[in-house]
Amino acid sequence: MTVSPADIHAAHDRIADGIVRTPLVHSRTLSEICGTEIWLKLENLQYTASFKDRGALNKLLSLNDAEKAAGVVAASAGNHAQAVAWHASRLGIDATIVMPVSTPLVKVSNTEKLGARIVLRGDGVGDAADYADKLSASTGAALVHPYDDDAIIAGQGTVALEILDQQADIEMLVVPVGGGGLVAGCAIAAKDINPEIEIVGVETVMYPSMHAGVFGDTDRLTGGVSIADGISVKSPGARTLPVVEDLVSRIDLVREEEIETAIHLFAEIEKQVVEGAGATGLGAILASPKAYAGRRVALIVSGGNIDMRLLSSVLMRGLVRTGRLLRLGVQISDLPGNLARVTELIARLGGNIVEVEHERWYRDVPVRMAQIEILVEVRNSGDGHSLAEGLADAGFPARVLGTEYTPG
Repeated sequence: MTVSPADIHAAHDRIADGIVRTPLVHSRTLSEICGTEIWLKLENLQYTASFKDRGALNKLLSLNDAEKAAGVVAASAGNHAQAVAWHASRLGIDATIVMPVSTPLVKVSNTEKLGARIVLRGDGVGDAADYADKLSASTGAALVHPYDDDAIIAGQGTVALEILDQQADIEMLVVPVGGGGLVAGCAIAAKDINPEIEIVGVETVMYPSMHAGVFGDTDRLTGGVSIADGISVKSPGARTLPVVEDLVSRIDLVREEEIETAIHLFAEIEKQVVEGAGATGLGAILASPKAYAGRRVALIVSGGNIDMRLLSSVLMRGLVRTGRLLRLGVQISDLPGNLARVTELIARLGGNIVEVEHERWYRDVPVRMAQIEILVEVRNSGDGHSLAEGLADAGFPARVLGTEYTPG
């Protein structure tokens, strides 16, 4: 193990003036839902909205004067890019960030605004990382790796120091896992303070790279487009894997639906914008509540950088999934005033109409009838069928249609 608890304490002192000491808050409602005592470490409240600020700043401050003068280079399409760009700019260090050609323009623009020079190269982060290595070798710029670096690991471990200072009796620490820098640093720090604390890592089913590395289940397929893109890493770090093997109790795997549900709950209950990777801890508890039942659990909400269109889609899909947004198919005779009567009846039955589609040409509808499809918001999951029954009782045959809905 190349990073010691002393390294993490030193990092904590070194970066204290440059990062946010984020709050650790108890969630009464999520605790009731999940059957465990849940505390949230809100790293989404860092300046660049992720824990990556910690490791990036520690790495930059660990450089000597000659290295700082030569500048730094990093490869990332997300949070690491913004953290390196921001802190390098603050410290007067030239930073070059290599991003894949496919990186969304908003991420390129945001990173550039933070002061970095952007180079677009390669089809994915792996290609970008290869080019960053070449730039580092040819220019003498220091490479700032996103996770497989001792200074990065030590910086990320300061999250655990803060958690246990804020709430010393935490029994379980649940940490999102990509390359492993955060979970490794936190495990080293937390186990030094409390050897009995349990460290649980969380990966997506699509990218179980650390799980495969620890347990040797290399037959698991890795790849795909995950909402938790911040931890969509194909291989764990050489430095982080041994730490996880030694100090982490288990690695839970979560599905996309569980992550979406967690993002929705964070927004609806805690009023927190949380990205996919940051929501995986809550997703793991929702998926396997018995594994966490009755424990005092701290979840590291690792970041909040989620595209607003994606967030909007997740929230709408959450309403559909919980039965609070649904489509009703209603047949009415094609006479003046009938549509108004249907909408008035829906309102009296407690539904809020979001959209209405009126179609006279359905082949399976009698020629003197019309089919209406109505997108309705209701209070509870059972209200949709009550609406359909109420409409039918009033002479308007109705049924709840499929729940699939794509916001337009």
